[in-house]
Amino acid sequence: MTGLTPPLAAEADGWIVELVSEPFTLGSEDVDVALERLRSHADQHGWDLVIGVTELPLRDDDGRYLLAAVHPRRRSAVLSLPALGGFRVQRRARHAVRGLVDGMAEPVSPEEQRLPLPRLSARGRVLLGMVLANRPWRLAAGLKSALVAALATGAVATIEPTVWSLALSLSPWRLVAATVASIAIIIAWIVIDGRLWDRPDDDSPAARERSRLYNTSTLLTLTVGIVICYLTLYVVNLAWALFVLDPAVMSEDLGRSVEFGDLFVLTWFVASAATVGGALGTGLESDEAIRAATYSKREEERRARLADERDAR
Repeated sequence: MTGLTPPLAAEADGWIVELVSEPFTLGSEDVDVALERLRSHADQHGWDLVIGVTELPLRDDDGRYLLAAVHPRRRSAVLSLPALGGFRVQRRARHAVRGLVDGMAEPVSPEEQRLPLPRLSARGRVLLGMVLANRPWRLAAGLKSALVAALATGAVATIEPTVWSLALSLSPWRLVAATVASIAIIIAWIVIDGRLWDRPDDDSPAARERSRLYNTSTLLTLTVGIVICYLTLYVVNLAWALFVLDPAVMSEDLGRSVEFGDLFVLTWFVASAATVGGALGTGLESDEAIRAATYSKREEERRARLADERDAR
């Protein structure tokens, strides 16, 4: 969680701004806990206003997802970045923080205020913000060895007549099934190998909902990232097939007519087979890009850092 006090001070005369970034997370999905910890930081640093900007989803006691919570009397507030939806986050965050500052500088009411998201779109909006914050397009960096192995596997398979025969004999629905199965296998392997599945801390509805949200964001992030890797593999293998294969030669070996359009089908099958064979054959790396694809893993790292800090005191 990042604390700003007072935020956007550059836009107001007489303000001094300080920024603090730290793994401020244990129990901080609870709004009251978050506000209390922010106020404690403000007292320690002598801040007049304090706003926490967190990548965690926030929910109140009624189960509503919140954009922000404000305690004007104590001049503290917390803003949830995932609740901004994931698009134009910096611009929206600046606008939201400016509004929170104005609300605490001239409080209309001294009572604590909650800013809930619309119920119908709240969960989807928060989930989208979490997935985009994970930057799934960077997942390939954490799978570079597996991706290289899959490319090598595909390059070899592309020139094998047995693979030609098998690929061209498959119906479209079987090719689709092979694609879905290969992507699902890799996602399951990453989750199991990286121990990314989040489990509730207790049996409360809030803890179960939080774990469901984290796990859903992890699965969606991995799905987007693996699909990008799959498409990259397909394009590279297609270029290789168009460069090295001659439909006339393939026709002689298979005893049937082969056209350039069949190379797209061949590459489709090879991409699915190479995805599973290459990735599972080499194993997956322990990489920041993979660990960053899950909120549960981030939470685990923060807890470890906080525990180390407590032990050092």
